[in-house]
Amino acid sequence: MIVPFVLASQSPARLATLRSAGIEPEVLVSGVDEDAVLAELRALHEREGWGAPDPADAVLALARAKAENVAGEYETDAIVLGCDSMLELDGEIHGKPGTPDAARERWRRMRGRIGVLHTGHWIVDDREDGSRGSLGATSSTTVRFANLTDDEIDAYVATGEPLQVAGAFTVDGLGGPYVEGIEGDYHGVVGVSLPLLRHLLAEIEVPIHVLRAQA
Repeated sequence: MIVPFVLASQSPARLATLRSAGIEPEVLVSGVDEDAVLAELRALHEREGWGAPDPADAVLALARAKAENVAGEYETDAIVLGCDSMLELDGEIHGKPGTPDAARERWRRMRGRIGVLHTGHWIVDDREDGSRGSLGATSSTTVRFANLTDDEIDAYVATGEPLQVAGAFTVDGLGGPYVEGIEGDYHGVVGVSLPLLRHLLAEIEVPIHVLRAQA
């Protein structure tokens, strides 16, 4: 029996990465309020005396919220994958800058430095004959940025690409020339770690090649 595999993300890079691995998911974008999810996570940590949430925990909470939101709206059995990415720099987490000024300022901080790109992955197994459970993990990859000039930053920001991507950069697009090296999983920086996805699917007894076969 073919069970739908659903990507709870509007990211073109995540979709392209899955397609490059032979997986053709359905795409449903969640209606999750990300600020509210993070506020709830911070409140939980404060109540429990755990200190500020770790960036890896923050992206995992967002990935879980997205996957569970879409799974709750999907009308038939499915396996749902939610993802979220953020850049950690100087102990702070950064998502999408949203505006040219914010992207420009972000790159002035990032240039010539090293950050960590965290991507949370969460799977909801909503198959009737499956585990009906959920599980997740975070992929964290060290990224070394080039020492861009102000003109290079202005030119990159003018393309519009860094405004709507986590950390204000891509490694697989126009931002590729400005990433001098990574330590960790390349696909995790793009937006979905294929090795990590394989491990998570194995936990619910779904070999990743099964998803290729039904693409």
